[in-house]
Amino acid sequence: MIAMTGTRRTMLRGLFALLTAGSAVGQRRRRVRRAPVRRTRVVVHPRHPIVRAHRRTVVVRPARRAVVVTAPLVFLPAITVAAVAATLPARERLVWQDTEEIDREEEWVESNFGIDERGDALYLQVDGKARLDFADVTFENGNVQVVDFNEKEFGNGIYKIHDFRDGRHVKTVRLVAKAETEEATLRMFLSK
Repeated sequence: MIAMTGTRRTMLRGLFALLTAGSAVGQRRRRVRRAPVRRTRVVVHPRHPIVRAHRRTVVVRPARRAVVVTAPLVFLPAITVAAVAATLPARERLVWQDTEEIDREEEWVESNFGIDERGDALYLQVDGKARLDFADVTFENGNVQVVDFNEKEFGNGIYKIHDFRDGRHVKTVRLVAKAETEEATLRMFLSK
């Protein structure tokens, strides 16, 4: 056993404190990738109303819940959404939600949300900053409402992306976005 004087012990404690504090400040949280990122050209229907969508390459994220749309697809005229904050309805009015995290390194990401629920409005919560291109909202009857975000940046907040007051059965939502911060979290909600 080594005998230590008070001065030596104090110096070692100080050195240890400096080393651990410096390493803690220099550390950044990193995401672990389990598979290599594979980019592909976004697949859009020939009648898709947004022309720039045909040229986009994306990282495709599959839906966590597979949903089948049996009706033939009919594309409705695109609607545009401004980056205006909204309030989320009360928790008891939310019938579905899902979350997707995207990294800046991935660039454009196509997120697919299998909803298969009835509701009257879709909301998107962004944590971080994300640039949104478009969303395809597919209903049970085969109608596809294309929501054009015009590649605008959306910061922290909640946004109403589509309001259908008559109540519709939403099958799927496909969202194309890219993180403008290190990572961005996108939470999709369906309310009734």
